[in-house]
Amino acid sequence: MYGRGSQMGFGPPVTPDIIKNLIIANGVVFIGQNLSHAVTELGVVSPASVWFNFELWRPFTYMWLHSSGPWHILFNMFSLWMFGSQMALHWGEKRFLRYYLVCGVGAGVLIATIPLIPWVMGLQPPGPEFGYRTLGASGAVMGCLLAYSFTWPTRTIQLLFPPIPIKAIWLIPFLFFMEFSSGQQGVSHIGHLGGVVVGWVYLAREGRTPGVPTIDSMKVKWRRYQMRQKLRSVHEEEQRDRKRKDDDKTFH
Repeated sequence: MYGRGSQMGFGPPVTPDIIKNLIIANGVVFIGQNLSHAVTELGVVSPASVWFNFELWRPFTYMWLHSSGPWHILFNMFSLWMFGSQMALHWGEKRFLRYYLVCGVGAGVLIATIPLIPWVMGLQPPGPEFGYRTLGASGAVMGCLLAYSFTWPTRTIQLLFPPIPIKAIWLIPFLFFMEFSSGQQGVSHIGHLGGVVVGWVYLAREGRTPGVPTIDSMKVKWRRYQMRQKLRSVHEEEQRDRKRKDDDKTFH
């Protein structure tokens, strides 16, 4: 649920065709997974399969697969419908689809690459994490949530679980807090973080979303913060000087 100005609404006013097609595509693949386990085996991503077996399609195919239970795909598709529809209406379908795919594939590349870095640097031997398999649209969906929070940062979202209101700009930090504090097993932290990082870099380089923090904008904010701190220090010093003078006058 989200606020439209002073109004409240549940879900987007219109569901764009691109969102419908993405949901249908994920649903068809999910049915295929339940009909044949080979669909899942062929599409999941893991460091070993991508970089040792050179199965380079997997950072793309994993994002159309979901675990066998219904909740994984339902939660991802609900989030895509809820937040992705708003972005597709605001951006246009082509721009949204390009961003969605970049976030999903980019997260897949990071899932396949990051576990290898300590081994490549000679810090540790190959471990079981090289064979860990990941699937799901969560990286792409997290990118959608990030774009939403940067586009409408002050919009209030009424969460369902827990039932609290939150500003859109704090949605991603809150989700990560819940994810890491819950200790839930089987969650791809790299995939979720990867979708956010890739989406952030994409939006910053694209330069069409004014609310996206960049290195330059953060430098400006840091300099402003330092200037405010200096002005505050000067003001406090002046107040102390006045107090000392008043105390001296009172003493004499």
